[in-house]
Amino acid sequence: MPLTETVREAERARVARHVLDLVKERGSEIPWTIAMAESGLTRARFEALFDDYDDLFDAVAQTWLAPHMAVMEEVLATTLPPPRKMFEFFRRRFIISQGRFREDPEHFTILCEMGAANFERVRSYVDLADHYLCELIAEAQAEGFFAGLEIDEALSLINQMISNYTLPDALIYLGEKLSEDKLARIVDTMFIGLSGEAGADASGVNTLKVASS
Repeated sequence: MPLTETVREAERARVARHVLDLVKERGSEIPWTIAMAESGLTRARFEALFDDYDDLFDAVAQTWLAPHMAVMEEVLATTLPPPRKMFEFFRRRFIISQGRFREDPEHFTILCEMGAANFERVRSYVDLADHYLCELIAEAQAEGFFAGLEIDEALSLINQMISNYTLPDALIYLGEKLSEDKLARIVDTMFIGLSGEAGADASGVNTLKVASS
């Protein structure tokens, strides 16, 4: 079959899914040569699909993270109030990761290790999630939340507050200590207290000062 763009994308996705299955079956990252041998394709066809291992990893990451990308875009398209919209933005991705972890902790752990070892290959997905989060912050600020904070400052603070629910590795260490209810309380607290303002109108804002050395 001629390698049209449509065929190429379909074959890349098929091989990526197969590599994920091999990781689950064998309990380890799959080298380029094994992926090629197990793909059912000729070497020439395989190399026409993937430039190198990094390109293959990109396809595997895209397949693994596609559900996360889809739910973020679904949430962005809603007209939910900012607090609920922010909650759903994190909750839906957490539910996907939690479900995968519960289904097969060992497979999930291996894929987390692969992601950590190839972080530069998944950085674009992290950056895209941050871009979407900035859109949510801007929407919230338009309705009076996160007053007095620059978007980048709010982004950094929110990411630090919510990291246990966005970093898949946290499930390995915290497991059932993470829950939707706790996430909801964190998001509620964030909307109540996260502000750059001070004074009587900044109700709920933490007033602790970091001591200078």
